[in-house]
Amino acid sequence: MRSRIAAAAVIALIACSAAGAGAVRVKDIAHIDGARSNQLMGYGLVVGLDGTGDSKQTMFTPQAVANMLQDFGISVPADLIRVKNVAAVMVSTDLPAFATPGDRIDVTVSSLGDARSLQGGTLLQTPLQAADRQVYAAAQGPISIGGFSAASAGTQVQKNHPTVGRIPGGALVERGVPTTLDHGGAVNVSLSEPDFATASRIAVAVNQRLGQSLATACDGGTVMVQIPPERQADLVGFIADIGQVDVQPDVAAKVIVNERTGTVIIGGNVTISPVAVAHGGLTVEISKELLVSQPPPLAPKTGETVVVPHSEVLAHEAEGALTPMKGQTVAELVRSLNAIKVSPRDIIAILQAIKQAGALQAELEII
Repeated sequence: MRSRIAAAAVIALIACSAAGAGAVRVKDIAHIDGARSNQLMGYGLVVGLDGTGDSKQTMFTPQAVANMLQDFGISVPADLIRVKNVAAVMVSTDLPAFATPGDRIDVTVSSLGDARSLQGGTLLQTPLQAADRQVYAAAQGPISIGGFSAASAGTQVQKNHPTVGRIPGGALVERGVPTTLDHGGAVNVSLSEPDFATASRIAVAVNQRLGQSLATACDGGTVMVQIPPERQADLVGFIADIGQVDVQPDVAAKVIVNERTGTVIIGGNVTISPVAVAHGGLTVEISKELLVSQPPPLAPKTGETVVVPHSEVLAHEAEGALTPMKGQTVAELVRSLNAIKVSPRDIIAILQAIKQAGALQAELEII
């Protein structure tokens, strides 16, 4: 038997060239202050399961069933309820901006107890509350899990995640959330990724588009645009014009490293100062074989044939060599890293060492 101890991983090295980045619309990198979604959630019951619901160890499910039956005039003690086709779930969704009563939105249903699967179940009417404890929608309908789960005699076959499902259009909006777009005669544009240079460019581009000095960058994340008197009656069209303005966003120099998956993302503005790198790998090979020891022909009858294990450990260390690295552009940086011909984990270690040496002119973020 032979085993090998060595580092193994998969790397995704993605380079985004800043020079090739084009202008984007304001609506793609920012949103209007006040036009936001709101999170809703509620506790409900899923019925109609084929014996895959919560077990008797889940104490709150029988209590919820007893409370539901009580609403229909049926009194049953919770400690006497034994059902396997019911599961307690949490229902969650986002109430979009400008939603009005009667609109339908999708909901996500997640098992709260120890149910094995929600396949084939139907969610009973579940009020959905916001953080203010007010009900804004009600969800109900059959659940789609996009998979299945089956088990028999210790063998189980499963596709996707059977304890979480969705109901497309399963929630009916009961009330909308008031939305305020006009903040004292101005519209506030909030950047998705705050940046002072991008905010300043948006203000300049909007002023050029409108032909007036109406936009002002308040900080790195907000641009305030004054509403001219002639556009007060057409606020929606005015906001639409702002969203169509083209702007060149500025991107910070950043390297994202995910050590769990071996993924490295390098931004377009990342550069490396002249530096030399030497990196060697160590591989340990462990070989094990079984040797048979037999007694000689004239040995006493007490001699026995035995199996003797024999192990051998070999260590191989690759020779290291200094490799100059200098990346004024992302393409040069990628070529330099590829020239070293090391494993993905080694590339992550090299980037961390270059950052500590002060040669990586970018922010290194490890997730």
